[in-house]
Amino acid sequence: MTTPRFAIAIPMLNEAETVPHLLGACVAAAEPLGAFEICVTDDGSTDGTATALRAFGAAHPQANLTILTHPRPAGQSAAVHAAVRAARAPIIATLDGDGQNPPEELPKLLNALLDGPESLGLVAGQRVKRDDPLPKRLASRAANAIRGVLLKDGTRDTGCGLKAYRRDAYLALPYFDHMHRYLPALFQRDGWQIAHVDVAHRPRVAGASKYTNLGRAIVGFFDLMGVAWLIRRRRKVLPKETDISRPEER
Repeated sequence: MTTPRFAIAIPMLNEAETVPHLLGACVAAAEPLGAFEICVTDDGSTDGTATALRAFGAAHPQANLTILTHPRPAGQSAAVHAAVRAARAPIIATLDGDGQNPPEELPKLLNALLDGPESLGLVAGQRVKRDDPLPKRLASRAANAIRGVLLKDGTRDTGCGLKAYRRDAYLALPYFDHMHRYLPALFQRDGWQIAHVDVAHRPRVAGASKYTNLGRAIVGFFDLMGVAWLIRRRRKVLPKETDISRPEER
């Protein structure tokens, strides 16, 4: 099988209702861009998500659908990480499985990477006119402001699920739970250029939010301190500065 140009990685938890139209929209958005694959992680769903995914894959072979299954929920970062590891393509695009990230926005992110400079490692979507409750929007705004001051990643909406990045660069990052919220800072830490694209946002189609404002704030505080520490402790050596002596050259 020809290696795909890019893969679409999607984490799902109890979102059976979104499967047909979300994956169908992903196929429609991806087909004009060339060979692709879709990798979905069913993160311990207890509804009909697994059945819906198998049915979609059988009915749409052009989707090149790979289904990964966790026996119990492991979290969004773990689900995305599993999907990226399973992907064969060098470029990864991600979006949430609840239908709030429009697949029609994927070409904006993918084209920037597929046709962009090799130094560009990540293209991050930033939601405009978010369709979320006011308390959630206010909490996210405050968290993003604090994060921006500490991490200086130039990202106003790090929680947006729409992102595209280089697979090898992503897999080289230090893995931890909730890392998906800090990808711009982590890519920047490793010397990659990052770019931002404004994207639309839709009402939730199915499922329920996996986070509360309080829970997100508590976990986010410790994660933020950890990422800030990782950035401070990074010491980069450029490839051109590294002298390599191979056995056949000695």
